[in-house]
Amino acid sequence: MTQQRIAKNQDAALLSVTARIGMVMATLLFCTSASAAETHGLIGARAAHVAASTPQAPVAEVTAARLEVSPENAKLTFDLSHAVETSAFVLADPDRVIVDLPQVDFSLDPDTGKAAVPGRHAKKTVAALVGSFRFGLLSAGRSRIVVDLQAPARIVRSSIERDGDKVRLVVELAKTDRAAFRLAAQSRTMQVASVVVPAMPALATAATSKPTIVLDPGHGGPDTGAIVNGIVEKVIALEFAQTLAKKLEASGSFNVVMTRPDDVFIPLSERVRIARSANAALMISIHADTLAEAGDVSGATVYTVSDKASDAAAAKVAAKENEADSTVGVDGQADAVDVSDILFDLTRQETRAYSHVFARTLVNYWKVAGRLNKNPQRAAGFRVLKAPDVPSVLLELGYLSNTNDAAALTSEEWRDKATSRMAEAIESYFADRHGAEKAQAGATIPDVAMPPARPMTQASAATAVQR
Repeated sequence: MTQQRIAKNQDAALLSVTARIGMVMATLLFCTSASAAETHGLIGARAAHVAASTPQAPVAEVTAARLEVSPENAKLTFDLSHAVETSAFVLADPDRVIVDLPQVDFSLDPDTGKAAVPGRHAKKTVAALVGSFRFGLLSAGRSRIVVDLQAPARIVRSSIERDGDKVRLVVELAKTDRAAFRLAAQSRTMQVASVVVPAMPALATAATSKPTIVLDPGHGGPDTGAIVNGIVEKVIALEFAQTLAKKLEASGSFNVVMTRPDDVFIPLSERVRIARSANAALMISIHADTLAEAGDVSGATVYTVSDKASDAAAAKVAAKENEADSTVGVDGQADAVDVSDILFDLTRQETRAYSHVFARTLVNYWKVAGRLNKNPQRAAGFRVLKAPDVPSVLLELGYLSNTNDAAALTSEEWRDKATSRMAEAIESYFADRHGAEKAQAGATIPDVAMPPARPMTQASAATAVQR
């Protein structure tokens, strides 16, 4: 009964906020753009993005990788099909060594570079200089290796070596003091800013009455996400999103935009920008969790954004996901707000209310498809969910650290069932929302797409509100 009262209160609050924002937005229609299709389209932009990601020169292949470590030194060796230009530098908070290369194919086992997990009864030893390393496509034409340090280190050398027809990238590190490491890291701050992935251009797509759904497979490229027994989170998330996208498109009811169509890194702020540029009616960020210390924890969880976390566990998950940019050496950038405070607050209230409604709908439908976490609906300050005008949720499909969840997440049969139920939840959410909007308006709402509004200055928004 308590949950029913909460749901009724949320619905009542949503109708109240919708009414207030509707009065404001009704006065702003004169600002809508007749050329919205030319300004905000993403179909051509996605094609351009994919075309741009096709390298012009032959792509080198990384066929093997080796790590030799001690408390004082480390040596990483990567076997290459041919020589490439590289650059290396260090970053702090967390301590890492970054190695940049042109786009290469990493033909390596997913567990390569993963930190070893000591057994329960293993003797304590002095920590090695390097804990683990990761790799992947950073952006079009650019790959990256990220070396996770367990102590401050300096780069002794990073170079290409040839031995007959064999080509290797060799990175040698040596332990250094904290002050020297900090100084070296600070000197490369500008290089970090320079690797932010360029914003995807907005090209033309036709205006349509269909809602646009943005699917956001978490992680990608050198940001692998969780890895457990060879199961990689970024792969699970992408496969699930691709299957769901096909079902939504086949229904004929939605336009679908993927934040990443393949194994490439996308900064958190760019994921939000893609959703806003697409005038998305809903954004779903897809992930999988792991909890090494509690293998019995299982089930899916749906998160919404909140200024205050619903519980400590939710806060911990959000903190981990919000580090995605920094862990691969990319400087995170906050989204800009280009409207007045009044309009922003009203829009954000409505958006968060709709996010909660969809989260509740998804939880109800998911019960048939698979297991739910004992606390399946939570909230925290996820950066990827902070678009003020796009209802957004983050779905943790399950725990890779749980045997039953891991088996389901790697099963095509389970994925087909789960994505079917999720597609039904999305259909139900929009059917209910459209019905509520009709009732609120007191008249039939025509199924005609409204062109997106032009960005407004604070002055123009204030003037519109006064009218």
